[in-house]
Amino acid sequence: MIEVVSIKFKNRGKAYSFDPRGLRVKAGDKIVVETSKGLELADCSQGNHSVEESAVVRPLRPVVRLATAADLRVAEINAKREAEAKEICREKIAEHGLDMKLVDAECSFEGNKLTFFFTSEGRVDFRELVKDLAGIFRTRIELRQIGVRDEAKMLGGIAICGRPYCCGQFLEDFEPVSTKMAKVQSLSLNPAKISGSCGRLMCCLRYEQEAYEDLIKKVPKQGAFVETKDGYGTAVQVNLLRQTVKVRLDADNDDTLHLYQSHELAAVPGGRPRDGEEPPHVLHYVPQPEEPEEKEDEWRLPILYASDAEEPESEGKSEKKRSHRRRGRSKGKANPTGEETPAAKQTVTPVQKKESGKKPGGKPEQGGKGTVTVKPVRQEPNGEDGEGKKKESRPRRRRGGNKPKEES
Repeated sequence: MIEVVSIKFKNRGKAYSFDPRGLRVKAGDKIVVETSKGLELADCSQGNHSVEESAVVRPLRPVVRLATAADLRVAEINAKREAEAKEICREKIAEHGLDMKLVDAECSFEGNKLTFFFTSEGRVDFRELVKDLAGIFRTRIELRQIGVRDEAKMLGGIAICGRPYCCGQFLEDFEPVSTKMAKVQSLSLNPAKISGSCGRLMCCLRYEQEAYEDLIKKVPKQGAFVETKDGYGTAVQVNLLRQTVKVRLDADNDDTLHLYQSHELAAVPGGRPRDGEEPPHVLHYVPQPEEPEEKEDEWRLPILYASDAEEPESEGKSEKKRSHRRRGRSKGKANPTGEETPAAKQTVTPVQKKESGKKPGGKPEQGGKGTVTVKPVRQEPNGEDGEGKKKESRPRRRRGGNKPKEES
């Protein structure tokens, strides 16, 4: 493993690896690197990271320094020179009547070289143009002819998908693209729909080509003679992504189409047999077991209805309901012996009144049997009445509460 940093020139195109030489570089930093053409200002696309030595192109050139304020001023001066050089070069091209289109101009970081990029359908004799440009700029002049794909890569733009051009973002090399790829992917063969801004077939046609080639191996071609679980027929329509085929069976007298999955049919080698010959049996279809349906009781959470979520009742109401239930049970179940059933017995536990020490009547409470439990004083929401005193509610007396506890 070796430590490198990845950089891009003018933040476009291919990323190159450089030796950081102990510098800590982050993505987005401007750095000065040493190239075969001298010093150049570049953008860091990926900071310090380790790669295999076999993945590095030798010689591995070093990073000189992080860009300083002086380096950034030099870059601004060079950008102005490039804009001026492009205007002058276009004028000279028109004067010489050359069949060429100027795309871009680049000035080296050290200012000792000007490179002009142009496109043309054929070869161009630009020797007189180079002499004129060298006499104006007093520096080394280089004219380089590029293709239409490189032109789109340098100029940049937005593709029909709404994103920047792939060639200007991450593509390092242009791979060949053919019309066969569009046909395999069931795309329209209209050149206007499958071509990019450069006029060539879109590079993205190659992204899914391997996946489509793998899917084609699992389904028969359109128009093939196939054997299905229901008999023989002809494949009319093939959907590669869904792996389905619409088949017109020979046993049907009408044009009814049947939909099958890729594992439910197979192509017969050699195509449709001649009259009188029996087609070979090539399908070995095994029905797939159906997955058992999950029971609702195993996973569904219990539903809480409004009747189950009642508001808590006051102490007095709850005690009143309990007494009604007791009386109902005592009335409904009569003892034939005439004795009172245990359910009908009302037992009151003697409780000593500790807070007020008074009975509801106002007299001091007498301890012992038959003592009645008195509810605490109920307060209004504000806690006090208009005179600043707590309101005292009249306690409710439970029916049968004054009965003395029966002794066993």
